[in-house]
Amino acid sequence: MATKKNKPVDFDALLHGVNAEFPTVQILDEDGKIVNPDLMPDLSDEELVDLMSKMVWSRVLDQRSTALNRQGRLGFVAPTAGQEASQLASHYAIEKEDVLLPGYRDVPQLIQHGLPLKEAFLWSRGHAAGNKYDASLQALPPQIIIGAQIVQAAGVALGLKKRGKKNVVLTYTGDGGSSQGDFYEGMNFAGAYNAPAIFIVQNNGYAISTPRSVQTKAVTLAQKAVAAGIPGVQVDGMDALAVYAVTKEARERAIAGDGPTLIETLTYRYGPHTLSGDDPTRYRTKEIDDIWEKRDPLVRMRIFLTEKGLWTEEKENEVIEAAKEEIKDAIKEADQEPKQKVSDFLKNMFEEPNQTLKEQIAIFEAKESK
Repeated sequence: MATKKNKPVDFDALLHGVNAEFPTVQILDEDGKIVNPDLMPDLSDEELVDLMSKMVWSRVLDQRSTALNRQGRLGFVAPTAGQEASQLASHYAIEKEDVLLPGYRDVPQLIQHGLPLKEAFLWSRGHAAGNKYDASLQALPPQIIIGAQIVQAAGVALGLKKRGKKNVVLTYTGDGGSSQGDFYEGMNFAGAYNAPAIFIVQNNGYAISTPRSVQTKAVTLAQKAVAAGIPGVQVDGMDALAVYAVTKEARERAIAGDGPTLIETLTYRYGPHTLSGDDPTRYRTKEIDDIWEKRDPLVRMRIFLTEKGLWTEEKENEVIEAAKEEIKDAIKEADQEPKQKVSDFLKNMFEEPNQTLKEQIAIFEAKESK
């Protein structure tokens, strides 16, 4: 009688173990209550108000950018409403000398890092002046190629390490970006060389219209860090305090020489993927939208700060009005930038134009002078 052999490996048990190791970090729940006081970040009252002000500013920027796009005054716009905690609280945890490598939805962080709002608007219009950064700005322009910034971040981070800098690289992608080959390659490189990088995956549930559930069988995106040999953590991306605390810790371990970290923020974009034709009502239900509306990062921070006596409706209105004025002034400045000509595009192709380009430039300059 044949005896039953034991399996050499219990694959299901292995998978269960990996899937169970990534709980979601949360400090401030959707009711504005502190649920993990031991994790409360060391932020002063002034800093808490400043962070909230930046989040409100970002919501206004999203609303006004949408209106300006509809008026034909802006070009490419990727809405950010709903992701303020994920974006602004993570950025709040880094320093000005740290290097920011944003994706195309991460314009608010880029502006907070030092990019003039006028130049952000010019970038939206596809104007070359929107990419001419001051040398003091430690950032690259928003990356359009999905996931490419992850590879770039690994290289920049290694450069910081080789120069002995006590700074980090912070970069972002979406849940769709985590399905790109560049995503793993960049993390693997940074891990192999112990480079000071922080990789943030903003899991807003959809890669354009593709649900996160059909992109990967992984229960979390944070666990993708395991293959690169680096730590991964999942955080409530609608909780500004948790996002800040986790990013701050990741920065401290990076500058201490402990290498990169992957952070998955569970968040949501209330608007479409971009304003270039996407219709989220075709792939998202009202029920899902309603669930995430109740998790609004501004609402929970507003409740928390109001109960602490740090925030009022009057204060919020002041921030809103100041943001509107800033945006109005910046779009006027952008309107005054000289329009681009075909000859300008040709001149920007190479540092030194070849003979063919020189001939084409001369032809178009002649036409443009008439």
